[in-house]
Amino acid sequence: MVRRPFIAGNWKMNTTRSEAVQLVEALREAVAGVDGVDMAVCPPSVYLDAVSAAVQGSSVALGAQNMYHQAKGAYTGELSAAMLLDVGCRYVILGHSERRHVLGESNEDVCRKVHAAFAAGLTPIVCVGETLDEREANKTTDIVAEQFFGSLAGIDGDQAAQVVIAYEPVWAIGTGVVATVAQAGEVHANLRGMMTSRYGAAVADQIRIQYGGSVTADNAAELLAISDIDGALVGGASLKADSFAKIIRAAVS
Repeated sequence: MVRRPFIAGNWKMNTTRSEAVQLVEALREAVAGVDGVDMAVCPPSVYLDAVSAAVQGSSVALGAQNMYHQAKGAYTGELSAAMLLDVGCRYVILGHSERRHVLGESNEDVCRKVHAAFAAGLTPIVCVGETLDEREANKTTDIVAEQFFGSLAGIDGDQAAQVVIAYEPVWAIGTGVVATVAQAGEVHANLRGMMTSRYGAAVADQIRIQYGGSVTADNAAELLAISDIDGALVGGASLKADSFAKIIRAAVS
């Protein structure tokens, strides 16, 4: 099965309001006419509304970097799925390594958010990946499996077919170090196997798996050529319209 590639930019805690709008306007122009690939930007939450207005009428979708699992209530500082939908979000990143390892989110926390996202009609981009210590201890497969099965516990096949998984080795995020083709390919193939064991081959063939971790315009084509890599979750390189556009174009070249 040929899966439609999906390139998403995670802007993390960067950009001002004006920078965010200028960036997405430049991106719109740079990818005008590009077809055969889904693309999204995930700006800081305070700029979601402004970026939402800026992407109207374009092929660039909007995503959020996180959300809370409760629909409403006394949860100071949190955002619900309904709020994200209200400002035009289609996607939400869940379980990013920075939230797992810096802010202490567990697989159970991520799983609750995944269920809430699906209930509201958002498409979750669920991140998994090992630390350098875990890789050096040959625990990559075990850690990725634990995060995958734990974060998607209770998710049925119909929902799983819509989920996006992002494999992001923690040691490659923002470091300039990129997983080799062999390393990335092995983990993505293992993830596809996990999907097949849980949901069956038909569903597993539909699930898109992104690679994330120091993806650039220079290495994107090589990574995206790997059969089980269906796109990229891009950090720093998504903060410049020209480099991000080159990555998007690499997905369909």
